[in-house]
Amino acid sequence: MFACPVAERTELRLLEERHADELALLVDRNREHLRAWLPWVDGSRTPADARIFIAGAMRRWGQNNGFTAGIWHEGEMAGTIGLHAIDWSSRASSIGYWIGSDFQGKGIATAACRAVLDHAFGALGLNRVEIRCAPANRRSRAVPERLGFTKEGTLRQVQLLYDRYTDLVVYAMLADEWIGREMGA
Repeated sequence: MFACPVAERTELRLLEERHADELALLVDRNREHLRAWLPWVDGSRTPADARIFIAGAMRRWGQNNGFTAGIWHEGEMAGTIGLHAIDWSSRASSIGYWIGSDFQGKGIATAACRAVLDHAFGALGLNRVEIRCAPANRRSRAVPERLGFTKEGTLRQVQLLYDRYTDLVVYAMLADEWIGREMGA
């Protein structure tokens, strides 16, 4: 099993089929909170749904086309983070993440994103990574802002969220910015 420590008492682990029950339970406990921002929540109701999601994530990992990891804090699943499909011709991708409401405000999402960025710009050699967030999702937007991403603008009505279209704010980090920042340049 792949595991990566990201902070004291917090680590990322690639999702495996054996995590399906825990993932389904976490989504269910946070359904109302997540549904305000994420379009997939209504389609993820059972451990079987979680297994289908995990199987797709494992295929992407095997094809070197992104990954999805669970975020564990103090031994408990706190959320997920993933590097979406990679555009290898442009060496670009985006990060998606969510954290259960009980785990918010502890720096967990920021630490997880930092680890994914290190992997994306280091091992994968990507040049650009985006994070997209709903304008009103202040907690999610705080993550790229804390990490020094550049806010590039707002995509209007780009996401169908159940019964309405929503905007997304686009943040981006470039490899030379991340590497320079990490080296203190």
